[in-house]
Amino acid sequence: MVTFFRIDERLIHGQIAIKWSKHTGVSHIVVANNAAALNPLIQKSLMMAAPADVKTAIKSIDDSIALLNDPRAVSMKIMVLVNNPRDAVSIIEKVKDIPFINVGNYGRIAPDVPGKPRKAYGRNIYCNEMEVEEFHKLVATGLKCIYQTTPEEAAEDVSRIFR
Repeated sequence: MVTFFRIDERLIHGQIAIKWSKHTGVSHIVVANNAAALNPLIQKSLMMAAPADVKTAIKSIDDSIALLNDPRAVSMKIMVLVNNPRDAVSIIEKVKDIPFINVGNYGRIAPDVPGKPRKAYGRNIYCNEMEVEEFHKLVATGLKCIYQTTPEEAAEDVSRIFR
């Protein structure tokens, strides 16, 4: 079952491998990302960054949904990683029992959209107006959505960030 669901544009990196995986005690990581699922170089990089003791899968959004809805997933402690709020909403709409959404880092390395400048909404969140709307959709799902980059930091309600 999904025990931790995070939006982080970097997907797997040091905070995930060292801090969050240990803090949450997950046994599996599912990277739900269409581009990564199609790119062997990205897959290899993500697998090298993943903790050695945590089974890791890199799947498309649709394949991730199928994997998370598989009855065998109920007995697992799964961390799901997506790199944008739109993909998060897609998964949340089709996968039950996601406890909450953790937003970590977003917008620093995401591609720019011409004519849609990003603005800072926190130390590690930068969004244009379209991305803010995606975060509003995320909050509208009714799941608890928090902004917290590391386990040691205090969690902040995402709805307060995107007023």
